[in-house]
Amino acid sequence: MNNRHLRTQSLISTALRAAVRCGLPLVAGAALLTACGKKPEVATPAPAEVAPAPTEAEKPAEPTAPAEAAKPAEPAKEAAVPAEPPQPGAIPAPADVAAPPADAQKTATGLASKVLQPGTSADKPGATDTVKVHYTGWTTDGKMFDSSVARGEPISFPLDRVIAGWTEGVQLMAKGEKRRLWIPENLAYQGRPGAPAGMLVFDVELIDIQKAAPVPEAPKDVAAPPADAEKTATGLASKVLQKGTGTAKPKAESNVQVHYSGWTTDGKMFDSSVTRGEPATFPLNRVIAGWTEGVQLMVEGEKRRFWIPENLAYQGRPGAPAGMLVFDVELLKILQ
Repeated sequence: MNNRHLRTQSLISTALRAAVRCGLPLVAGAALLTACGKKPEVATPAPAEVAPAPTEAEKPAEPTAPAEAAKPAEPAKEAAVPAEPPQPGAIPAPADVAAPPADAQKTATGLASKVLQPGTSADKPGATDTVKVHYTGWTTDGKMFDSSVARGEPISFPLDRVIAGWTEGVQLMAKGEKRRLWIPENLAYQGRPGAPAGMLVFDVELIDIQKAAPVPEAPKDVAAPPADAEKTATGLASKVLQKGTGTAKPKAESNVQVHYSGWTTDGKMFDSSVTRGEPATFPLNRVIAGWTEGVQLMVEGEKRRFWIPENLAYQGRPGAPAGMLVFDVELLKILQ
């Protein structure tokens, strides 16, 4: 799932946009709601693999909100690689910027690191946690290409939305720790045009950790709709999980705010606003057809499970979730 999904709401927040502008190593990420190839807005910038990419309108992918035009967004893409922003002020490169020293720790992947300052806590982040950091990055010739320190403002981002070397390396750190990372190119931007090339060196300070919400479990009936599911003439199947508190239903042109999680029929979750801790907002006519049709069946406060056949989902689009997709959707608000 590569392309910004769920943009309308801003999946990963203002910091990610800042990172992309500043060339942070971030990776893009919300999968679900992407309509028409748009990408949802992302929240905080961080070294991204594709710089954390904001998703299109927040839509279940291709949805990235499921969007056809705007469909449940396609999972956020690597996409926005932090571009090299104008530097507010260069920070001198470390003496060992050209290569990791002999006393650096090395992992099986080739990542090298060295603790510069011990942490103040034993807490370490998980791969899906959101971290708040200060960092500076250099190429091995000593050229600084990005720095939150120089900008005077730390950044926050989900750790699974950045380049692989950051996802792995920051998980080694304790809160309050400062560490230098030597990230080989295969764990960084992998030769992506416009991104810093070769091995990259980062000094990172882990300021805070925000634990991710538990990952929703796949429904027991994820493989196929049960006998008591409602079915429409188009082949869309659904089942009410929680009755709503409202009476009005959205129209195809309405903007809606939802929480959702999406799975393929083998039980693999490919996107979730629940785990991001932020609902998605998008025009209902900018998502995959199954979402446009299905959410119009709902009232505010309702939770419903949808089994969306492929012809109403991504229709075999490269990079998007394939086959029939299953979504649990909670309609929070009808905005228009």
